[in-house]
Amino acid sequence: MNAHVDFFRKDRRLALTCFMMAASVFLHSCRMEDPKPVNEEEIITTMQVTLTPAGGGTPVILKFFDPDGEHGDGIPVVTASGPLAANSAYAGSISLLNETETPAGDISAEVADEANAHLFCFDVTGNVTISYADTDATGLPLGLSTSWVTGNAGQAQVVVTLRHQPGTKTGECPGSGDTDAEVMFPLSIE
Repeated sequence: MNAHVDFFRKDRRLALTCFMMAASVFLHSCRMEDPKPVNEEEIITTMQVTLTPAGGGTPVILKFFDPDGEHGDGIPVVTASGPLAANSAYAGSISLLNETETPAGDISAEVADEANAHLFCFDVTGNVTISYADTDATGLPLGLSTSWVTGNAGQAQVVVTLRHQPGTKTGECPGSGDTDAEVMFPLSIE
């Protein structure tokens, strides 16, 4: 009978040890930190490129508006407030908004804050040359501010692409990363 009692005690100690180990693992897993959330892509409903003539005058506004963002049912609208003048220089600035919120979220401010991870790319067809007028903290181009120079009269188009390149930005377009926004603006040069 002593042997049976010793076995029961050993078995009970083994069961208790197994229970404590399992409880320790369970409690440890419950105390683990939650994983960091993935940087969610912002909703960009509006991209506005304001082109101010170098000598003064009325700016030309290129605007993209998608009322419910990229994945909604709304139909995007692309407009230009007028033609660009031939053989002229313009100061360009880009504004990005999320107008599904009230007040509208200023996405361009977030892009500026995270400049080391963002790059605007400009794919031009026609008589327009675009150069960067701003950089990130490392000296690589950003593209919220630009210089535009037109050539002879004609038709042109500019595809403006915002690339998100955390940790991989080299200043080359398109480079690595993901596309946050891409808009094709048709232009008339007169």
